[in-house]
Amino acid sequence: MNYDRILIRYGEISTKGRNRKKFVDKLRKSVRIALAPFPKIKIRAERDRMYVLVNGENVEEIIKSLKNIFGIQSLSPAIRVERDLEQMKEAALSLVRSLYKVGQTFKISPKRSDKSFELDTAGINHTFGGHILENIPGIKVDVKNPDINLKIEVLAEAIYMSCENILGAGGLPVGSSGKAMLMLSGGIDSPVAGYLTMKRGVEIEAVHFFSPPYTSERSKEKVIDLTKKLSEIFGSMKLHIVPFTTIQQTIKEQIPENYSMTTTRRFMLRITDEIRKKQEALAIITGDNLGQVASQTLESMYAINEVTNTPILRPLLTMDKNDIIKIAKELDTYDISIRPFEDCCTIFVPSSPKTKPKREKVQHYESFHDFDSLIEEAVKNTETLTIKPDSKQVSDFDDLF
Repeated sequence: MNYDRILIRYGEISTKGRNRKKFVDKLRKSVRIALAPFPKIKIRAERDRMYVLVNGENVEEIIKSLKNIFGIQSLSPAIRVERDLEQMKEAALSLVRSLYKVGQTFKISPKRSDKSFELDTAGINHTFGGHILENIPGIKVDVKNPDINLKIEVLAEAIYMSCENILGAGGLPVGSSGKAMLMLSGGIDSPVAGYLTMKRGVEIEAVHFFSPPYTSERSKEKVIDLTKKLSEIFGSMKLHIVPFTTIQQTIKEQIPENYSMTTTRRFMLRITDEIRKKQEALAIITGDNLGQVASQTLESMYAINEVTNTPILRPLLTMDKNDIIKIAKELDTYDISIRPFEDCCTIFVPSSPKTKPKREKVQHYESFHDFDSLIEEAVKNTETLTIKPDSKQVSDFDDLF
């Protein structure tokens, strides 16, 4: 069947009342970015749905790209027909015939937004159902569980027909809920945390802590590859790489070993918060999962959170590890995350970290050294890359040469 458009249904956006236009505009932007490889397509956004006019581009490839966009509840390849009964009958027959296999059933699902159309709902069912039964031998009607559901939508400007209903990614368009910073470690959890937050409409920028020579360039490449995967959702993503070696060495020398993990996490959070302010974001995202490691007990989170009032989003907090791994595999980030390269969270790991650290004690230990200047220096020397899917990254520093 030669479909001439793809109909996109909004889902949750439909509940946004007076703010709906803002959400639709964000979704239109996401669709435009995702379909950039198809230069002939046209996008038409309306209050209740969006249409992608195919103009000869590959329909299957377009649908494959649209299925990953947050904010789309479902989509259907469709054809546009003029308001002429004979043309409509032939188009309906051609559409059902292109999908029909021996022994299958069908039904008609009319939607008559334009009440001036010459047939009412019952008339559409009778006219088009009868025409299909007369011209496709063996086909039967099943209104409860049909194999083919022919949707006929009557609007003022034209008639639209479709048979397939393909589920979209759901959620909200990226950017409709503001911006947040993702603490991206290189492990399995943080990319999944970033993905789930984007699904709720949040635009994200990633922050990674890099400690050469204890962590290698291959470790850095691993995080860049993870960022590339996440950037497929919105076309690009910023990655801030923080030089963390001096701070980690100083923590190792100045802080009692069993409190070094807590202090490390506190300083990571402080640095991320400073970068957040510069990027005008409103929250910080972590891949914390309650009880998974020493820094993810409630007592540890209580001690670590003290350094900022910024909202900390932890979308994985109560999930089972197997469920997180399942999402990581679906995202295609799992195989990247398990590459065996050290990151700054796996070096200088204490043999017996505190699982119930006290705020007063960690404050006391940190008071013996001027960590503020080290943190300020790390923020100042942070490198920012703009990562795009399957492309080389662009450094902000490159503009200086």
